[in-house]
Amino acid sequence: MKFKSIILAAASCLMAAGPLSAETLLYRVERTVMLPSSNTGWDYIKFQPGTNRLFMARADDGLTLYDVDSQSAVATIENSKDANGPLLLPDYNRGYIAMTDGSLLSIDLQTLKPIARVKLDANGGLNSAVYDPATKRVHAITSTRAKEATWYTLDAKTGQQIGKTVFPFRKMDDPAHDGKGRLFAPARYDQIILTLDSKTLAEKARWTVGCNVSKVRYQAATNRILAACGGDKAAFLALDADSGRELARIPIGKGIDGFSIDEQRHRIVTSNGSDGTLTVIQQNSADDYQLLGTVATRVGARMSAMDERSGKLYLVNADFTQPPAGADGKMPDEVYHPDSFVVMTYSPD
Repeated sequence: MKFKSIILAAASCLMAAGPLSAETLLYRVERTVMLPSSNTGWDYIKFQPGTNRLFMARADDGLTLYDVDSQSAVATIENSKDANGPLLLPDYNRGYIAMTDGSLLSIDLQTLKPIARVKLDANGGLNSAVYDPATKRVHAITSTRAKEATWYTLDAKTGQQIGKTVFPFRKMDDPAHDGKGRLFAPARYDQIILTLDSKTLAEKARWTVGCNVSKVRYQAATNRILAACGGDKAAFLALDADSGRELARIPIGKGIDGFSIDEQRHRIVTSNGSDGTLTVIQQNSADDYQLLGTVATRVGARMSAMDERSGKLYLVNADFTQPPAGADGKMPDEVYHPDSFVVMTYSPD
């Protein structure tokens, strides 16, 4: 969906629900800070919950700790080249970082010193790591594969591997937990969400959603799955967590990679890198969702994280050059410009 089409869709919805006032911009840029960088890309950015510490996985530039209160980078974690997906567990004073070389780095969250870097997967990179409080386990999940995704299961306290599970899906993104023994796991290219037993990882149910689902959150207050799809059918979805029944579907921008829920303002926000937009959705009730509008950001600003203390959104981006498609028609990766990496702060209206 092109940017103009998104704006028209947003306008249509807002006309039905009542127009935004001229003063309501939803989100506005508060500050942009440029950091030293190589020509590397990046992936996940995550807050240590309830703090000013934003961890940014910057591949060749390692794992950067950014203080959002002072708006400055305060540390680069040792031995963190290839950082891709950080998991921050203050209850254990541990951080686990999925690395693009297939290893998992563990760090002391207080001192930021490495504890260990252990090779888990010999066939390619790890995409992310997630925590399940019901079992007190960490699952490190592989990136896109030809046929199968692998989860490596570890004890959250010690980092010791206690299991390995293979799923027949090319790509599995981060699952959501309900804290009571269920995991809701998206299989992106198979366009399904699985319900798994969090102890055994056995499949209990599967729901077909008809789009490339990559983001899944569980909202305990409503017992709802809030999810988002990328690809040609980019959309926000709300599902009943028990039955999988679809309750809402709203188009969003192209290239989603960030998904935040603002519980104070009852908003869901997706950051969409291909379009360079935020899609802002109001949650009126468990089953009622309304598109509020689309906020322009920058093309390439796909990843975001929300500070739960303030509702501010943080997006990262860098200047890039897009080489032309090859003889096979495939588009090569962007070439990022050195010393152009920025952290952009968006404040809610």
